[in-house]
Amino acid sequence: MKVVCLDMEGVLTPEIWQHVAKRTQIKELNLTTRDVKDYRELMDRRLDICAAHDVTLEKIQAYITELDVFEGARDMIDWIRERYQLIILSDTFAEFADHFMKQLGRPSLFCHNISYNPATKRLEYSLRQDNAKAKAVAAMRSLNLRTCAAGDSYNDIHMLKEADVATFFRAPANIRGEFPQYGNLQAYDELKDFIHRSL
Repeated sequence: MKVVCLDMEGVLTPEIWQHVAKRTQIKELNLTTRDVKDYRELMDRRLDICAAHDVTLEKIQAYITELDVFEGARDMIDWIRERYQLIILSDTFAEFADHFMKQLGRPSLFCHNISYNPATKRLEYSLRQDNAKAKAVAAMRSLNLRTCAAGDSYNDIHMLKEADVATFFRAPANIRGEFPQYGNLQAYDELKDFIHRSL
């Protein structure tokens, strides 16, 4: 059995926090996993900023509904699901991603959870586990599944390393420069060809 593992933001959908930064005009929220290597550090910083500016889960969810998945993303997902198993491995939160999952036809998504505590007036997040993407791929390989992974950020690196075959998809220059072995595909047709040839 063959499994394709895709990152969500930057690969299939826009970056959520960058849109929140635009809508709230809080520039500090523009940082993503393309900029900060430590995901907990990044999230703790985001939550401090949100608390200081009264950005609630309800507000963020409303901003997310303004976004669409990337053009061609649904066709890409459908193409994969006709031929292989598919799991989206993301460091987003189920409470953020539902809007996009509807547009993508409800593929399997492994991610984290986030909530808003009205008593403390803060967002609170719960990670499934540290380095969850890589551990998910390692678990699949332990079941003798052949895995193909694609991502675009620092938090995808360990996932790419664990997969049987892997590639960057629209990764920024700073990350490509550090990990040139993963190439950098730009179009879904290129990604389809890579998956087909690799699996």
